[in-house]
Amino acid sequence: MENQHSEIRKKLLSSNKNSRLEKFGRTLTFICIAIIVFVVGMILLFVAQKGLSTFVVNHVNPFNFIFGTNWAPGSIGPDGNPAVGALPMFTGSLIVTLLSALVATPFAIGAAIYMTEISPKWGTKILQPVIELLVGIPSVVYGFIGLTVIVPIIRNTFGGTGLGLLSGVFVLFVMILPTVTSMTVDAMKAIPRHYREASLGLGATRWQTIWRVLLRAATPGILTAVIFGMARAFGEALAIQMVVGNAVTMPKGLLQPASTLTSILTSGIPNATPGIQTNALWSLALLLLIMSLIFNLAMRTIAKRSRIK
Repeated sequence: MENQHSEIRKKLLSSNKNSRLEKFGRTLTFICIAIIVFVVGMILLFVAQKGLSTFVVNHVNPFNFIFGTNWAPGSIGPDGNPAVGALPMFTGSLIVTLLSALVATPFAIGAAIYMTEISPKWGTKILQPVIELLVGIPSVVYGFIGLTVIVPIIRNTFGGTGLGLLSGVFVLFVMILPTVTSMTVDAMKAIPRHYREASLGLGATRWQTIWRVLLRAATPGILTAVIFGMARAFGEALAIQMVVGNAVTMPKGLLQPASTLTSILTSGIPNATPGIQTNALWSLALLLLIMSLIFNLAMRTIAKRSRIK
């Protein structure tokens, strides 16, 4: 029996067997990566082809599309060109994304510092599942809470309808906070222990160590967390559509109804007719994709320059 086991083990560990397994593993991995690259490339190509139809087929000036303020696909604007100005939605998306990330980041950093440097182990065991649970809540739930809680509070406090960019900022802040916090916690935990020991050994206090050493070392990870938070905020459709008001006008204040790229896409696609209306919506989708790529590239560049040398 022992001889049989020995022979089987020699066969499994033979160079030929390992070589075949290694080739199979490399081939399988390459196929998986190739499929992912192909799918992503096809999505980009499809969106680009559909989005460029507005400029190629309908002969809309890209400058008028990006900087125009009149959105009424299918009609002609005062300048004699199709009324497909995307600047109001572009501005609305940019405002709610930047403000929600700006508000969420300090809270996320504070929560991550507490969970990794201050809280006892039992506190972390309680907070970590809570954060993970918040990440998994569907966006429609956040939108419904915003519509029934945040909008009435803003209406009673500041007047008006309560629908507007401020409501969207609060909803997106709550939505992206768990994501940014969870990734910031991972970034703080990934800092080598000798960073803390060296700082404390030199006589620094705990808060000096956190502020001058740990946060600086975790900056790339924190910026990556902000990237993911902004990506979710920028691409969120249903929740923001429920509270922003969907008014296709240039934002004149946080309390005025406005619109975003995603809110116009979700509300306009079901009723769009083939032609300039559908093509214009695809152009908004292309603009949304380009803006997401720009955010990612910019934040990655900042993260690379922020690493400790």
